[in-house]
Amino acid sequence: MSRRAIIILAVSSIIITLSAGVRQSFGLYLPFVTMDLGVGREVFGFAMAMQNILTGIMMPLAGALGERYGVGRVIFIAGLIYVSGLVLASMADGPLTLYASLGLLVGVGLGAVTYNVLFAAVGQAVPADKRTLAFGIVTGAGSFGMFALMPATGQLLENMSWQNTMLVVALLPLIVALLAFALPWQRSRAATGKEQTLSEALREARGHSGYLLLNAGFFVCGFHVTFIGTHFPAFLRDSGIDSSAAAWAFSLIGFFNIIGSIAFGAMGGFWRKKYVLSALYLARAIAIALFILLPVTETSAYLFAAAIGFMWLGTVPLTSGLVSQIFGMRYLATLAGIVSFFHQVGAFLGAWLGGKFYDMTGSYDIVWMIAIALGIFAAIVHLPIADAPLARLKAQPA
Repeated sequence: MSRRAIIILAVSSIIITLSAGVRQSFGLYLPFVTMDLGVGREVFGFAMAMQNILTGIMMPLAGALGERYGVGRVIFIAGLIYVSGLVLASMADGPLTLYASLGLLVGVGLGAVTYNVLFAAVGQAVPADKRTLAFGIVTGAGSFGMFALMPATGQLLENMSWQNTMLVVALLPLIVALLAFALPWQRSRAATGKEQTLSEALREARGHSGYLLLNAGFFVCGFHVTFIGTHFPAFLRDSGIDSSAAAWAFSLIGFFNIIGSIAFGAMGGFWRKKYVLSALYLARAIAIALFILLPVTETSAYLFAAAIGFMWLGTVPLTSGLVSQIFGMRYLATLAGIVSFFHQVGAFLGAWLGGKFYDMTGSYDIVWMIAIALGIFAAIVHLPIADAPLARLKAQPA
């Protein structure tokens, strides 16, 4: 790879490390925030649900803006919005402030500091045969943030108020805004020939059955990771596991996803991505089923964290890799952003229904069952995806 490609890959990885690491730590705040504000878990879950749906809405919008005005500009502005959301969250005194901060502002900021936007910069810089692996490296970097920041955030929460912890953590998206200056601040360009318009690209994708199935599959991924990311610490505490062990379990998810994201990214270069995705979702369903059927102990929590962590975001490089393989790079940020919107619809339901069913029944059992069924569904829908590049790409260089 060229020096420019390496710089863009490295900076994108650091940005994702910080932004995703902060986001994945929000589940640790749940017991402290709900107790301090005197609200139920559904309130916190709904704030996370708002965050995720707004992130999903922002993903294709930020992708289109990045393609038009430059990825760096979008990341810079989004980083500042992300900071403002965390600062406001530290001042929350009830549900409305929580919704406005963790829901609205963080959701908007996070929606632009995300994989599909950065993949547009990375994908344009690296060779075609290295794209899925490069996407896997960036995805794994997000998990390194989870691995590094979860224990640190857990320690801060044990030693200071959750409000002060939030203020300390707010420094990280500020660094993201500064790193944006190392990314391209100009629009991306089509590879060759007459440039396809965005409306043409959207019509093309809408008429492609494989693209619709990718949307359905990524919905399941969002449900899985956000339900677990939001409610897993509380589930472990309910099962008699202390918060320190819960934080370490989350750290294991992050550590093993570093390995898994890169591994699945590499697999996408050797095997058909749709088959790898199908196997991944089936394995998730099996891991969840085994976890809830066996007694919950620190050991089982760590084993589950390692297993689910290996598969945590391995879907991201494979799904984005399929989008770029089928449709090309020109509108990857927008098309992958639309797929990611459906991921966030699943995330909305995973965060909200986790709290909703817990408050209704005092248990997460129903939601674990839904997660298993969805995993089986996703394993099935990826199999018939038509994954050949479109005819218009065959005459173009990669």
